Amino acid sequence: MPEVLVTGGCGFIGSHLVDALLSQGFKVRVMDNLSNGSLENLKCGQRDKLEIINGNLTDKFLLDSAVKGCETVFHLAAHANVQNSAKDTGIDLENNTLATHNLLEAMRRNRVDRLVFASSAAVYGESGLTVLDEDYGPLLPISLYGASKLAGEGLISAYSHLYGLKATMFRFANIVGSRRHSGVIYDFVSRLRQNPSSLLVLGDGSQSKPYLHVSDCVAGMLLGFEKSTKNLGLYNLGTPDSVAVRDIACLVASEMGLKNVCYSYSGGERGWQGDAPQVRFDISRIRTLGFKPQFTSLQAVKLAIKETLKEI
Repeated sequence: MPEVLVTGGCGFIGSHLVDALLSQGFKVRVMDNLSNGSLENLKCGQRDKLEIINGNLTDKFLLDSAVKGCETVFHLAAHANVQNSAKDTGIDLENNTLATHNLLEAMRRNRVDRLVFASSAAVYGESGLTVLDEDYGPLLPISLYGASKLAGEGLISAYSHLYGLKATMFRFANIVGSRRHSGVIYDFVSRLRQNPSSLLVLGDGSQSKPYLHVSDCVAGMLLGFEKSTKNLGLYNLGTPDSVAVRDIACLVASEMGLKNVCYSYSGGERGWQGDAPQVRFDISRIRTLGFKPQFTSLQAVKLAIKETLKEI
């Protein structure tokens, strides 16, 4: 089987993707700076087919050696903390936009012409209850993270047209599941472990978005990788339903066996600056490839709560 590179392969989604690729017989290189990921996530039994490179996408020499000889690059490495980037305005530019450019240049130099890119629903910006398909526009992100992902899509499109790169891009919904040590579920579990009697929910609790279990996310990525025939494919990857934050809070408390929890709300329609409070996804395009998520948003959240409770 051919060799592939996974950037961010020690992280939450990346490590699950690495597991799946190894199980399919691929030889896998992982490049990760371990700022968010962990080697603990890659404790798999196929180390003879796995190479881990500790480094940054800003290191062009190391990036050349990581890309060389690979057939495909799965690009998942990114800084994904919307709140942090609102304070440090250069962090997404450096770690997302410029890092993606560095990777594309390394691929061009080494004649690697197949890319799978993890983009985000954040590129859509503030869309309210509009059901979003891939042709929705104009795309006006409200976070620097969303802007950096949209810039990445633009760079990939240009490289596809100029240099013959075949790329498949996925706009992720909220991905949940084991090995995720951030986000609403992890946050609620951690807070209730500290104080089982009360829980602060950011915003007014009505924020509602699609949630996709990480197993469905990986399955969708690999399906698109295998079946997309477009030189530049773009797919929403999520579920067509949604779950409200206030409901997630109640589900976490219930799964922890807690009763009479006092919920308080910070107020406002969004949890933090740059947060899109309402997101609705149309996944018709990826369904044409045969994608069908195993779990609804509600089922994905319930499963992820159980998995998170086992891990922390």
